Amino acid sequence: MPRTIDYYFSMSSPWAYIGHRPFMAIAARHGAAVNYKPVFLGRVFAQTGGLPLPQRHPVRQRYRLVELQRWREKRRMSFNLQPRFWPFEVNLIDRFVIAIVAANKDPDPLMRGAMTGVWEEERNLADPLVIAELAEAAGLDSTSLLQAAQGTMTEALYALNLENAVAADVFGSPAYVLDGEVFWGQDRLELLDDALASGRPPYRPTV
Repeated sequence: MPRTIDYYFSMSSPWAYIGHRPFMAIAARHGAAVNYKPVFLGRVFAQTGGLPLPQRHPVRQRYRLVELQRWREKRRMSFNLQPRFWPFEVNLIDRFVIAIVAANKDPDPLMRGAMTGVWEEERNLADPLVIAELAEAAGLDSTSLLQAAQGTMTEALYALNLENAVAADVFGSPAYVLDGEVFWGQDRLELLDDALASGRPPYRPTV
């Protein structure tokens, strides 16, 4: 039976964007199943003591921009540090991913296109027309999925993902949870890779 990784993320997170492709490659290499769980970061922060970016100390905001440049080079990527349509209202695109999963479709192609869209192509992921175009390019039925994304089922699943995230000790995006062990941030992917390769039991907090 393949191991499962709970993948908590927000489609607005630059770190989820930077880590998405290498994470998917790691999961594929180890034959691990991915459980996609978009979460609304504002509520995650509110329940776990985090702060939205504008409320962080200027020192932290400046350091974030340095880190983005480092990881852009490290991952050999090309993206805007401050794209035109960021930040954006993330609710619809997060719930669109949930709708794809609920329809038993693979959200990975849409996620790749959407993340590239906002960070590299200056596209507005809050615009339903943009989401529809990206969905069709990924081979998905945009009409039915947009309807589902705006429905009560995805709203409930979005809220459930938040509950699951907090219960699992997740406090940011992206977070990869393997057998109850949290790997927070795309800079922990090497450690996740090692854990999958070794098959070791999960580490637990000690008191």
